[in-house]
Amino acid sequence: MSSRPLPFREDCWSEQATWTLVDAWGRRYMELNRGNLRQKDWQQVSDSVNVLHGHSKKSRRTDVQCKNRIDTLKKKYKVEKAKIIESNGTLTSSWPFFERLDELIGNSDKKVTPVMVSPLPLPMSSPPMGVPLPYRRSAMVTPVSLPQKRQLPAFDESCFRRNYSAVAAAAAAGGGEEDYDDEEEEEDVEMTEESWEEDGMRRLAKAIERFGDIYERVEGMKQRQMVELEKQRMQFAKDLEVQRMQLFMDTQVQLEKIKHTKRSGSDDLYS
Repeated sequence: MSSRPLPFREDCWSEQATWTLVDAWGRRYMELNRGNLRQKDWQQVSDSVNVLHGHSKKSRRTDVQCKNRIDTLKKKYKVEKAKIIESNGTLTSSWPFFERLDELIGNSDKKVTPVMVSPLPLPMSSPPMGVPLPYRRSAMVTPVSLPQKRQLPAFDESCFRRNYSAVAAAAAAGGGEEDYDDEEEEEDVEMTEESWEEDGMRRLAKAIERFGDIYERVEGMKQRQMVELEKQRMQFAKDLEVQRMQLFMDTQVQLEKIKHTKRSGSDDLYS
C-alpha cells in the first residue's frame, strides 16, 4: 500500500537541526512534566539549536521558528499515528522522527490502556461457581465504576483519530492548502521578527538616551562641586590674607605705642 507524502514544508530545516530541536524541546518538555513551554523555555531551545547549527545568520533560529517547527512536527506525527491506527497495526511509519515523538507525546495514549484492561480479569476470576446474586452485585461494582469513566474518552479519541485521518487524506488530495497556510505562518514569523527587532532598537535607543542624561547630570554635578570647592578655597585664602594683614597692622600699632612711650619717658627725664 503506497501513499504519496503529505504536503508538510521543511522550512529549510535540515534533519540534523530538526533532531537537535526535538531533543532540546523533549528534554524541556519532560522537565515541565509534559507542560507547555513558555517564551523563556523556547529561547533556551533555540539557543541549543543555534549552538550546533546557527553558524550563519540564515541558519540561526528564533524561539518563534522553533515553536512553529515543533507544531509542524506534531501535525505530521498525528497524521502518521492516524494512518497506523487505521491499518490496525499493519503499517509502520518510515518517518525518522515518529518513534521519538511517540515517546514524548504518545505516552498519554499509552497511559489509558492499563487502566482499561486491568479491571477486566476481576469479574472473571473472583466470583466462584454458584455464587449468590448479592455477591455478584458487589463484585461488579468495582469494574463498572472505573471502565465506565475511561472507555468513553478512548472511544471518542479513536473517532477523533479516524476523522483526523480522513481530513488529513483530504488535505493531501487537495494539495496547495497546506502550503498556503505555511506561507502565512512564515509571513507572520517574519513580521514578528521585524517587530521584535524594531522594539529592540527602540529600547536600545531609549537606554542610550537615558544613559546620556544620567552622564550629563553626573558631569554637571561634578562641575558644580569643583566650582564650589574653588570658591571655598579662594574665600579661605582671602580670609587668611585678611587675618595676616590684621595681625601685621596690630603689630605695627603695638610697636608705635612702645616707641611713643619710650620717647615720652626720655622727654620727662630731660625736663
